[in-house]
Amino acid sequence: MKYLTILGSTGSIGQNALKIVSACPERFQVRYLAAGKNGALLLEQVRQFRPQAVAIADERAAGLLISALKGEPVEILIGKAGLNALAARPVDLVLNAIVGMAGLEPTYFAIESGNSVALSNKESLVMAGELIMRRAHHKGVALLPVDSEHSAIWQCLRGEPGDSIRKLIITGSGGPFRERAMGTFASITPEEALRHPVWRMGRKITIDSATLFNKCLEIIEAHWLFNIIPAQIEVVIHPQSIVHSLVEFVDGSVKAQLGIPDMRLPIQYALNYPERLPPVWEELDLVRLKTLTFASPDPDKFPALRLAYAVLESGGTAPAILNVANELAVHAFLNGRIRFHEIAQSVERTLAAVPPTPALSIEQILAVEPAVRRFLDAHLT
Repeated sequence: MKYLTILGSTGSIGQNALKIVSACPERFQVRYLAAGKNGALLLEQVRQFRPQAVAIADERAAGLLISALKGEPVEILIGKAGLNALAARPVDLVLNAIVGMAGLEPTYFAIESGNSVALSNKESLVMAGELIMRRAHHKGVALLPVDSEHSAIWQCLRGEPGDSIRKLIITGSGGPFRERAMGTFASITPEEALRHPVWRMGRKITIDSATLFNKCLEIIEAHWLFNIIPAQIEVVIHPQSIVHSLVEFVDGSVKAQLGIPDMRLPIQYALNYPERLPPVWEELDLVRLKTLTFASPDPDKFPALRLAYAVLESGGTAPAILNVANELAVHAFLNGRIRFHEIAQSVERTLAAVPPTPALSIEQILAVEPAVRRFLDAHLT
């Protein structure tokens, strides 16, 4: 039996993880759950999975839980402090499926307490990759990738010596605008950007897919996860989303991991590693697919990609500055304050204006957020 903490249990990754737990009750038991604002769904999950404790970030949503669970044997923790405390409680594995920079501290506290982490939260490694990897190594805990791209690379690298790798190739669908003329980007609406052609994800991640900032973040994440220099990481567009990523080796051979575009596959692989379980989803039928296509991303339409290499070269808190600026710019776009193409422009202006500092502690990294927020509050139109 593997005891789990699921952070972000009401989001798409968290809900899919709980479907896997439900399908394998003899293998997994949920000990702790945490959510942001969706108290109603968290309440349903508490009644189904009977965790020992839950955390909810939103204090108003906590009132629903406190009232509904009065007299029941479940502890309720509230706010950021409650979330961090829950992440630190000992279990076999913490799945961090929190979206955005809010997931950084829970990853850090989970590792500091000696918990292995299945990581869906890109921002933990984007903002604090060197620190997180160093602490995981020091604590002797595993950091297991959940993103489909990094899970694919992880699977391709099993059993391969590090000096045999020539290149990591991260695939991406290209989002809804890969064939749209760049001259029309100013008229893109949030509703259009939220209609992803393949995946069903949360709002922020869907916008990142439309701008290709998701690939920008994945380049940074892959650099830290696999100890690969940025020049050995490439992005290719693969609209069918069947090849989830590839590894090219020094002898010219290439390994790829294929599967249907369903996040349950990489989630289950991480939760049950090193074993594999039978699927509880549709299986891949290559004959029916017939064609798989690949293309280079357009660097003019999607400038986010070059920013990944730039901030890795700058080092320190530069990746954290990029991450925070992107989150705030996406929020501004969704709320009608800026246009679609201005997301990347806003991030680039922020990187030019806010100087990076050393990223030696979690406090130094978190200090980036108010500085970036002040700049963008003054400059977003």
